[in-house]
Amino acid sequence: MDNLYKKMTLFIMNCLTMIENIKKALLNWMDCYMTNITEKNLNIVPFVSVDHMMKIIMKIGVEKILVGIADYIEEDFKRWELFDKTPRVASHSSEGVIELMPTSDGDIYGFKYVNGHPKNTKEGLQTVTAFGVLSDVNTGYPVLFSEMTILTALRTAATSAIAAKYLMPKGSQTMAIIGNGAQSEFQALAFKAINGITNLRLYDTDSAATEKCAKNLSNKGFDIVKCNSEQMAVEGADIITTVTADKQCATILTDNMVGSGIHINAIGGDCPGKTELHKDILLRSDIFVEFPPQTRIEGEIQQLPEDYPVTELWQVITGEAQGRRDDKQVTLFDSVGFAIEDFSALRYIRDQLKTTGFYQDLDMLADPDDPRDLFGMVMRSAAT
Repeated sequence: MDNLYKKMTLFIMNCLTMIENIKKALLNWMDCYMTNITEKNLNIVPFVSVDHMMKIIMKIGVEKILVGIADYIEEDFKRWELFDKTPRVASHSSEGVIELMPTSDGDIYGFKYVNGHPKNTKEGLQTVTAFGVLSDVNTGYPVLFSEMTILTALRTAATSAIAAKYLMPKGSQTMAIIGNGAQSEFQALAFKAINGITNLRLYDTDSAATEKCAKNLSNKGFDIVKCNSEQMAVEGADIITTVTADKQCATILTDNMVGSGIHINAIGGDCPGKTELHKDILLRSDIFVEFPPQTRIEGEIQQLPEDYPVTELWQVITGEAQGRRDDKQVTLFDSVGFAIEDFSALRYIRDQLKTTGFYQDLDMLADPDDPRDLFGMVMRSAAT
């Protein structure tokens, strides 16, 4: 019996070793395959579609992917000074805005195409759509092409939660979310995964949006209160997130609604002429931003003089500047989104392709055998 037991144990151990070796071989194969894509098959660019992105999220888990993206963003903010930085290139119309958001760390170049059209919701369309690209600075060849409508929602929520980690009052448990559209659930889950927020107070001028948000977040570990006004939503909140879509100067929060010690996560104001907070709130808050030249054009601080003092978030993360000082301080993260956050999110997704396999090869770049004979390549294609 003992010999049989030993033989069975040895057999099982050998099987486990074989499985582990097969796993390593598959990972090595995928490494070689990805290297082949980026170094030999130069016409091929990995493409992450909406379907791929959803599969990546479901395989990894929403909260885990939010934490992962947040880690990449925080890592890149710590090397902020290495990046090329410029306000996004925007084309505004009466209906919305279309923007390009570029940056580079010297090795990789990235950009995002994104729109913002608040009217789209009434027409059954997304307010925001986006896609992004990463390229090798050395050759200029793209190395990733990805959907970013979903990824933008993830990186926006991750960035908000990172800022709150440094700015929210100690022991925070309750967050009000004013504006319960496409971004609201991502914000809630990011704040839960990164900052331990478990109590939500939801309000939207459209009660159907609040019902949608509450339903989507049920069984996600939250205590949820559906509110019938902004004032009701902020009662007892440690953090107030404003994430509305109207392209206008609105007053979602007035000064009397914001008590001492509150952290405000203002992410709805993201273009000229679009704000959410009364000016008096700004004047008694310590304001933190991503990139001042862009935020002064698009954020809440467009209401203030151009030289009004603000603190950059990367300085807080690196310890060069102080975040929250005390329990009575009102902190405001005036977030408009910045290209480095998209860069970080794209880097994160690219690093998941080897283990998830959720992408497809796009024959996207002309790559003739002789770089000088592009015309000849076209003519020879008739024979194939």
